[in-house]
Amino acid sequence: MTKKKTIYSVYKEDASRRKLENTLPEFYPNLPKKKFDVIYADPPWDYNGKMQFDRSGLTAENGDLSRSVFISAATFKYPTVKTAELKKMPIEQIAKEDCLLFMWATSPHLEQAIELGNAWGFDYKTVAFVWDKMNHNPGQYTLSGTELCLVFKRGRIPRPRGTRNERQLVKSPRRDHSQKPDEVIEAISRMFPEQDKIELFARRPFKGWKTWGLDLVLDSYKAFPEVQKSKMKNGKEDLLKLDLVFDEED
Repeated sequence: MTKKKTIYSVYKEDASRRKLENTLPEFYPNLPKKKFDVIYADPPWDYNGKMQFDRSGLTAENGDLSRSVFISAATFKYPTVKTAELKKMPIEQIAKEDCLLFMWATSPHLEQAIELGNAWGFDYKTVAFVWDKMNHNPGQYTLSGTELCLVFKRGRIPRPRGTRNERQLVKSPRRDHSQKPDEVIEAISRMFPEQDKIELFARRPFKGWKTWGLDLVLDSYKAFPEVQKSKMKNGKEDLLKLDLVFDEED
């Protein structure tokens, strides 16, 4: 007897086709040699393949095989990285003796985020910002509508200080998948206006900040014809040798 096909039964093929992966020969390009007072990071957390899907498609009777079963998945938007791999990144090498790490953490990754901050050489201190997305997603327990930006410290808080009255709660509409509100990086800029700052896993340059990330590398690859024309033994390996740390003023 032939088993009836359901939308859920064909999810693996759909997921495999839509999953984005890092095609660079290395995990990520080299980190800068410079050290920073403030590090801002939005790690590409891995969800072990978990996806939001339309439960109406779980049975053949009410499933419509002409449409996608999936509503959303992080791996459809960007290459995710397991926490064990993120811990191997030598972030401590780019941190000054007195340094702050601001890290975004989704609710399911709070414990992992604290472990990651510790692995990078920092001690967890508090929740710096709570982002009210002014929207919500379904959750196992309550509707999910916020995201946290944690702050970790190495040594002392960098000086001189700027503003000390930035609000913890940031209300800002959700934009593209995983895009964080500019209000947070702007607030950190006011808090530490004179310090050397870098954003990790960045998607675009931001004034006054060095920026580093896979999206910037792939975009910049198109801008370096000398790299595209070179004979590369391993995909984009020559690209990884370039100093691909940017800021708006470069």
